[in-house]
Amino acid sequence: GVRDVLFLYEENRCSMTYMYEYPEYLKIKLPRKTARRYPAYELYLYGEGNYAKENKNLLLTGIPILFLPGNAGSYKQVRSLGSIALRKAEDVDFKYHFNFFSVNFNEELVALYGGSLQRQTKFVHECIKVILKLYKDREFPPTSVAIVGHSMGGLIARALLTLKNFKPELINLLITQATPHVAPVMPLDKYLTDFYTAVNSHWILKAQDLRNLTTFSVAGGFRDYQVRSGLAFLPRLSQHDSALSVVSSAVPRAWASTDHLSIVWCKELILAIVRALFDLIDENTRQITKDPNKRMSVLNHHFVRHPAKIFEENPEAFTELTGAFMWITVKASKWTYSVHNDSDGKYFTFPLLSHRKLYSHVHCEKSMLDTSSWIYGCVNSSSSMCPEATDLSWRAELLPTTKVVTLKLQDYPSLSHIVIQVPPTAGNKYTLDCEFFREDSRTVQLPVTHLFSFGLSSSKILLNSTGLLYNVQLQHFNQIYQAFKIYIESHCQSLKERKPSVYRLHIPWSHEDSIIAAKVPSLTEISAKLHIAQPQNDSRVPELNIYSSSDCQYEVSNTVVFYSYFLVFQMIRFHGGTLPVYVVSNILLTYGGQLSTLISKGQCSDFSLELFRTAKPYKVEPLISIVVFLQGFNWFREIWESLSLPEVDAAVLSSQDAWFPLVSLILFLFGTGIAYWSGVFFSTSLRLISSLWLTLIRPTVLQRDSKLITPRRLCGVLSLALVSWTTCGAFAVFLIYLQYLFKVLKGYRCLNSDCSRNSSIHSVKNQTLTDSTSKATQSLPSSSTIAEAINSLKIHVTILYLFTWIVLLSLPSFIYWLKNLRYNVRLDPDPCRSTAIVLVCILEVLMNSSTCEVKSSKLLKIAAKVPLPLSVAMLAFGRMHLYKVPHFVTFSFFLHALCCIV
Repeated sequence: GVRDVLFLYEENRCSMTYMYEYPEYLKIKLPRKTARRYPAYELYLYGEGNYAKENKNLLLTGIPILFLPGNAGSYKQVRSLGSIALRKAEDVDFKYHFNFFSVNFNEELVALYGGSLQRQTKFVHECIKVILKLYKDREFPPTSVAIVGHSMGGLIARALLTLKNFKPELINLLITQATPHVAPVMPLDKYLTDFYTAVNSHWILKAQDLRNLTTFSVAGGFRDYQVRSGLAFLPRLSQHDSALSVVSSAVPRAWASTDHLSIVWCKELILAIVRALFDLIDENTRQITKDPNKRMSVLNHHFVRHPAKIFEENPEAFTELTGAFMWITVKASKWTYSVHNDSDGKYFTFPLLSHRKLYSHVHCEKSMLDTSSWIYGCVNSSSSMCPEATDLSWRAELLPTTKVVTLKLQDYPSLSHIVIQVPPTAGNKYTLDCEFFREDSRTVQLPVTHLFSFGLSSSKILLNSTGLLYNVQLQHFNQIYQAFKIYIESHCQSLKERKPSVYRLHIPWSHEDSIIAAKVPSLTEISAKLHIAQPQNDSRVPELNIYSSSDCQYEVSNTVVFYSYFLVFQMIRFHGGTLPVYVVSNILLTYGGQLSTLISKGQCSDFSLELFRTAKPYKVEPLISIVVFLQGFNWFREIWESLSLPEVDAAVLSSQDAWFPLVSLILFLFGTGIAYWSGVFFSTSLRLISSLWLTLIRPTVLQRDSKLITPRRLCGVLSLALVSWTTCGAFAVFLIYLQYLFKVLKGYRCLNSDCSRNSSIHSVKNQTLTDSTSKATQSLPSSSTIAEAINSLKIHVTILYLFTWIVLLSLPSFIYWLKNLRYNVRLDPDPCRSTAIVLVCILEVLMNSSTCEVKSSKLLKIAAKVPLPLSVAMLAFGRMHLYKVPHFVTFSFFLHALCCIV
């Protein structure tokens, strides 16, 4: 599953964007107060060649666009948009042009550390003010800025509206690229989740106030393994009429999935964005239009359904069919016409009166992808000629190799004829096809493989094509865990050259279609996976649209050999970020089991054996499932809320349609496997390092200080607490981890050298003249010391293993602090500071403890039983809040430390 997510996706169909002239980035001088408050951030203006030279004096006359990079993103990523927009402006002789600004966020890791999100948001607000001041004395000064945000930059743009002093009219258009709008990919600290909650809550509560802001979100599809497309869809409860979310594979003229970085330079997608930006310009103000309806019309034109025509805001209702064209009546239900060097124009008319009784739809295709009108409808015309008609070309749709239009005759009762226009051509060669058909004759149903089939079931249908269009309905395909492959095999009667067939997997409840053009004959493989589950109030069925060749046969099947393999793909894609919680939960259960064996057997069991014994999903999962079930009742929810308990993460995921049957059980088993094999690797690595240490340094006799707390250790604790308070909590955690690691390696070294055992044997040899009872009595303390050392080492390795995961979860804030050390020595805010101080105190006690003191403690029974409820709580509340995991582990460590003292 991991391999499939990371490597097995469709090939990169994006073209690279290139700069025709050397890109330049002009640094904009910020007010002194702003520069002093945000020393790490900067604002730049993009330019190339002569255009860059002209703008050095900042006498700008264009339309301002502000680009916001994402997590670890560079301000230079604006160059693809800026360069293509500049070329487009040159094509229109700079009648309109855009000025692209870009913010330098110092490539901060805001997807992993949320402490700087609010600071970045406030800086962007200051940048917008500075940008608008640059146009103050111009002929057409802008009053707002359009924003393009990549990844977390899109969330920063949405967060602007949560600022108290921000005026919503300063933004009229927001375009986000692969932005996780719904939730963070890895919720590693409280600041990150709180920021998301504040932004999404504001957009839901203030939806009516945001109607003048048009928001467009484009996701990367399955190539983007960093941000799955489901997270990039704007929350459903926010403005329906002024927000649009699409996947790049469904964007007309792009039809390509993009990875997380290529979405900012994918030429096909950038071209679509730039075309939309130019169509959004108001000719009167020479700025982006203030009409939200026009903005949505433009976005739908370029990103949802492209009719292969240049955008017109108000197309004329009727068009005069002029010119000395020949009028030809076609009465057949199926018609094909090949155009090649026609010197005379023609109008082909299709009378509808005779077809309405037999057929429900008419479908036409044209292989020439020009932008002119080509299909019309005559209104109540009694003759075969039609001087004035309705332009039906706006109902057409652009596909990779053809443009098509499918009309339901019942929706056009006033039309008497369909007219196809063939203008005079010079050297152009293309084909036109039309057919009338009944919908039920072209619609077939294909049951999909269900969850418990385990790949043993298969479905197959055969289409003996005599038409141009087939719709294969994929029955019961509505959940994210359903993932399979569809195979389409085409066979043709003759070997003549044909236009490629087009296959479209259409998901009706979200714009996530995938389109493939395939040669005929061929065998085509289509991956059928959902980004968004079907909403509860939506009964529409996904379809596979086959735009076929009329004399070919098509065989469609969804036979799956290893269905569980594709299930795991979806599971890893949707819930791979929660695996650390399941791994730590398994280790915590094992840790509690090892403490239990100290009570029952007087010795600590091996980690792997205890993992098999204690890490059982039936100890954890049923209680969570019962709570989730009971939360469906109002009385239980009221009791739960009265106790101020947070909502169970599984219930939240279910409400987002991101949860499916058995997922938690399977993830728990994955966690068990990862805990086992990483534990084997961890302990083996410790043994190897200690063996290497043993060969380099002479071993010493195993010794242990009888006191847990000494002045030296107390000074060490205070020093690390001071480091945590004055610099970074994660740094103090890392230092105490290194200290603990050194202690464990030292213990391994002494045991590997057998120094204590050799000392015991040497003592026994010196007492050969005494009686056997005296000899046994003198050798006993030495062997018990070794046993105690082994038991202590086993529990120390488990504690260090648990602590390793805490270090890994706190690593992002540590990296962020290191990267910004030149600006500020103290990380503020610090998500790990308080936890680090507590851990330093606890681990200083634990690393100097042994099982001898623990076994005699009255609190050991409590310390051994607590890890089980902590594991349950961790899975209940930590899946969407990874930063809570260290808190549960720390509490378990605290009880263990008390056992060493009390």
